[in-house]
Amino acid sequence: MSGHSKWSQIKRQKAVTDSARSRIFSRFAQLIALESKKASGNQSAPALAAAIARAKAANMPKDNIERAVAKGTSKDANDLEQVVYEFYGPGSVAIVIDALTDKRNRTTQEIKLILTKNDFELAAPGSALWAFTKYPDGSFVPNEPLTDIVDDEEEKLQNILSLLDEHDDVQRIFTNARGYESTSDEDDAV
Repeated sequence: MSGHSKWSQIKRQKAVTDSARSRIFSRFAQLIALESKKASGNQSAPALAAAIARAKAANMPKDNIERAVAKGTSKDANDLEQVVYEFYGPGSVAIVIDALTDKRNRTTQEIKLILTKNDFELAAPGSALWAFTKYPDGSFVPNEPLTDIVDDEEEKLQNILSLLDEHDDVQRIFTNARGYESTSDEDDAV
């Protein structure tokens, strides 16, 4: 009965869970560092407070949050910037990618590569944003009517969304497909 121990099964499941949590926590740490830099470390600033609240809702440890705030206010803090990418996916679904990066050109090329390998390409700025309303917290909510997709296009959409979500710089992905309105850090919280 080798290979059937309970510990092996638990170890594999824990590795998957820990990997997902690590990815979520690193995204929140980047966001908190950026907002901390903008607010000069003032934790009562609305954007920083909202980022910290989202991180706490995802059960991010207090030490990690404090480290991210300190990183944003330190002199050697790297220059993080928020970038928004747009493209049209399967079934003419508008997709908006919200990314946080320290090197815009690198992230742009990596996103283009992911899209090109899946027969998509970046759209011009503003070409897909018409399908969304931007809220003060930085989220994009799709305008009505939502786009319906068929079964074969749904599989392609799930594939491209999961590939983009695996990218370290991607914070959130918004789409106007019915049932896929957004994929965010809170949705992935484990």
